[in-house]
Amino acid sequence: MNTQRIPIRSNGDVILSELALGAINPIALTLGPLQVRWYGLIITAGVVIAVILTLREANRRQIMPDDIVDLILWMLPISIIGARTYYVVFQWPYYAQNPGDIIKIWQGGIAIYGGLIAAMIVIIVFCMKRLIPTWLLLDIIAPTVLLAQAMGRWGNFMNQEAFGAKTTAAFLHGLHIPQFIMNQMWINGAYRQPTFLYESTGTLLGFIVLMSLRHRLHLFKQGEIFLSYLIWYGIVRAIVEGMRTDSLMWGPIRVSQALSVILVIFAIVMIFYRRYHDPKLPWYLDGSGLKYPYER
Repeated sequence: MNTQRIPIRSNGDVILSELALGAINPIALTLGPLQVRWYGLIITAGVVIAVILTLREANRRQIMPDDIVDLILWMLPISIIGARTYYVVFQWPYYAQNPGDIIKIWQGGIAIYGGLIAAMIVIIVFCMKRLIPTWLLLDIIAPTVLLAQAMGRWGNFMNQEAFGAKTTAAFLHGLHIPQFIMNQMWINGAYRQPTFLYESTGTLLGFIVLMSLRHRLHLFKQGEIFLSYLIWYGIVRAIVEGMRTDSLMWGPIRVSQALSVILVIFAIVMIFYRRYHDPKLPWYLDGSGLKYPYER
């Protein structure tokens, strides 16, 4: 890492002057012509941990591990395509003029919601083909997605992206965050709101809550852990998105913020609707209800 003199003004603006570390190099290592970025390593680690946790829980709920592996092999590449497509659609004026850049995903430009939408479609189709209860599988996967999202935001941190408006050193010191985070939030000549950290902390807390509660007897009907995920993440994302400076826009509307609000409302309505119209819904802990290993 390089070092640079960063002035910190004492008017709240400035409290001290220090020699601060410069930005972390986003390249983790170079292997010949190949550059491996921290972003990719962190995302990969999040996915691996999420898959391991999903496999363990699927086994408890009478879903065969082979099915989870097959699902992941389909879901990951299609999710990446969905995340890129979502981003391109809302940045179409640029890509219409530069169509060759559409496939240049290595230059950045993916959107979590696009990946989630694509993943949900894959899960629904997969469950129909394999005769697996869709709501149950969504329940199994949902908490681990929160963990992967919490980890993934640190990839944004390494790239110095997904940050908020300008702020002061005094404000960041008031958050009691480590110095290395403050250093990394020095972007384009100013300190920035660490919105990546806000979202990462919020989603990690959601992961802990759902993992702590999902094995409580007669608490969740099948589908309600997933719907709780939509509510939790939707609220966190709606708040944090309003603080970011790089939101995808549709006219004056922040797309991800609006979608977050819609998903929260949808999930709340679905929980009450399903409970009211079908009081005999299976509990999450009932599992798949299939003989394990099951026959198709």
